[in-house]
Amino acid sequence: MSAAPASRAKRRRATTKRAGRRKTTKSTGRRRRPGARRQAANRLRRRKILQRVLLSAGALAVVVCLFVLIPLGLARDPAPICIDDPQTFPEAGIEGWSGEQLENAATIIRTAGTLGFAREGQILGVMTAMGESSLRNIDYGDWETSGFTNPDGTRTTSIGLFQQQEWWGSAEQRMDPATATTLFFDRLGRLPDWQTMEPSHAIHRVQINTDRDYYSRFQADATAVVDAMSGPCE
Repeated sequence: MSAAPASRAKRRRATTKRAGRRKTTKSTGRRRRPGARRQAANRLRRRKILQRVLLSAGALAVVVCLFVLIPLGLARDPAPICIDDPQTFPEAGIEGWSGEQLENAATIIRTAGTLGFAREGQILGVMTAMGESSLRNIDYGDWETSGFTNPDGTRTTSIGLFQQQEWWGSAEQRMDPATATTLFFDRLGRLPDWQTMEPSHAIHRVQINTDRDYYSRFQADATAVVDAMSGPCE
């Protein structure tokens, strides 16, 4: 009689343990669900943040390309300069020389080319006019601006692009840019081995100024102007 109650007691204890396990499992499952949802929400939030960062980086890259690549493209493809058409000369100028100055430089380059002087000679011609008149066809000279006189004490009579005195030619000849250029290159062409001389020294031999190195400061600018204005006109 005592064995049966004992078996029933064991079964009750076993049943109680199983029920306890089920409760524990269920309660544990209920505790885990909020954590899983939070983790999923955090992952979604991180994905959204990452998407925003990537979109911002992409937009920034586009802006950088616009500000960098477009100016570079324009710089590589400048509008052509036609030496015979002043309307194509850049408004910003070339190395600070613009307007009337570039028109006079074009006349010097064209005239020199017609007389058979290539790039080296053309640069010398532009250098000279830069140093003498700032590439302006002025009707006055050193006497009017600085009171300079000739070695014999007489007033200088220099005028025009090349500041040529009266023994170079008439006032009309010296004030005509093409004719004044021709007078300059006529004398330069008669100077032996001018091509092998320092450019400023060759000019000094033609112009007979006081400082044979004076024109050197204009060599880089003259080279830039000649090269810019000598390209193909397309």
